[in-house]
Amino acid sequence: MAGSVGVLALQGDYRAHARALERCGANVVEVNRAAQLDEIGGLVIPGGESTTIVKLLHDEGMWEPLREFGGRRPIFGTCAGVIVIARDVTSPKQASLGLMDLGVERNAYGRQIDSHIARIDAEGIGEVEAVFIRAPIIRRTGPGVRVLATHRGDPVLVEEGRHMAATFHPELTGDTRVHERFLAKLEA
Repeated sequence: MAGSVGVLALQGDYRAHARALERCGANVVEVNRAAQLDEIGGLVIPGGESTTIVKLLHDEGMWEPLREFGGRRPIFGTCAGVIVIARDVTSPKQASLGLMDLGVERNAYGRQIDSHIARIDAEGIGEVEAVFIRAPIIRRTGPGVRVLATHRGDPVLVEEGRHMAATFHPELTGDTRVHERFLAKLEA
């Protein structure tokens, strides 16, 4: 069902993303099996612990189906989700789906105590509140990646073709405009 959007529901605060998407008027499916990918037009991979998400994707037989899904449908990765969909991951090196031409450094803003909130100006969206929690930093963007917002000189909201990535947590604010931008990709 192309009219539905999925949220990967293996680990992390996927319910906060589901609530944000529902506030946008979307029909949300919590995805925890590969067969559910056929029911959705796009997928959000939430924050959480990227090594755990990768392990669970393998354990549940979802790794290759998710890579194939990303070849034809939009995916929006936030925080740990950026790590999962990036091409290159460091600190330490980690397996990823390679769906976006990004080089990402894990936990680059520091420890939990270094988490912070910032106001950023996002192209086509406006000023938004960005919540950074043990966030990765995008260290490299490929030529097809469009940077929509930066923080401290680093890209924090990017898109490449049908996919989007945010190193912050848009689901933790009452502002749904970042999610709305992703939902627009399902209709394109």
